[in-house]
Amino acid sequence: MKFIANLGFAVRSYLSGLGLGARLFIRLVGLFGSNMRRFGLVRDQVHFLGNYSLAIIAVSGLFVGFVLSLQGYYTLQRYGSAEALGLLVALSLVRELGPVVSALLFAGRAGTSLTAEIGLMKAGEQLSAMDMMAVDPVRRILGPRFWGGIIALPLLSAVFSAVGILGGWMVGVLMIGVDAGSFWSQMQGGVDVWKDVGNGVVKSIVFGVTVTFVALLQGYEAQPTPEGVSRATTKTVVVASLAVLGLDFILTAMMFSI
Repeated sequence: MKFIANLGFAVRSYLSGLGLGARLFIRLVGLFGSNMRRFGLVRDQVHFLGNYSLAIIAVSGLFVGFVLSLQGYYTLQRYGSAEALGLLVALSLVRELGPVVSALLFAGRAGTSLTAEIGLMKAGEQLSAMDMMAVDPVRRILGPRFWGGIIALPLLSAVFSAVGILGGWMVGVLMIGVDAGSFWSQMQGGVDVWKDVGNGVVKSIVFGVTVTFVALLQGYEAQPTPEGVSRATTKTVVVASLAVLGLDFILTAMMFSI
């Protein structure tokens, strides 16, 4: 009987958490107009989340481009298609690696920062104090961070892909000796703006919504103790990373089937 009781408690807790998350998500989406009218708050969060993540995104993109160009060249050389290196690097970054790796890095850098910030505000009773002063903490604190994260991640993904292509050019053309004209012409001829770049933009927007919402939810629902905040921060990275990888498969399957 104790096992059944524990199982029922776990199921009810899980369903309650889903309900709270769904209500918070609907409310954050509904605050779009209100937050855009006070765009200064959103702009500050874009700077906080995007600018402070720019260094790790750019450096990671450069080295991913290096490795991708090396691996791609020695694979394509077997089939006499080394001139298609630029196309391989561009499609791999724009379609897949750019949005996914940027989202994972964003979850580790900005997601944990959001969770810790909201959790510490809750532990310090700042959110309760705002409620007492008739200031809605969801509208004033969570809303700008939500939309700031959605705007920041597609921009970071674009930087990642651009720097990665530049890194692929440095290794492929400058180090290995692939013809520069073939590198760029194959890329220009084979990358479609809507089917390839558009798919990457859609992925990055979906990942931005997912990572930012998970970070805010974990911080908002964290236990107001140091242990609770640290546990919520760890949970943010795990849940957001798994959600990004799962959604990546679903979105890729949908995009190739359409």
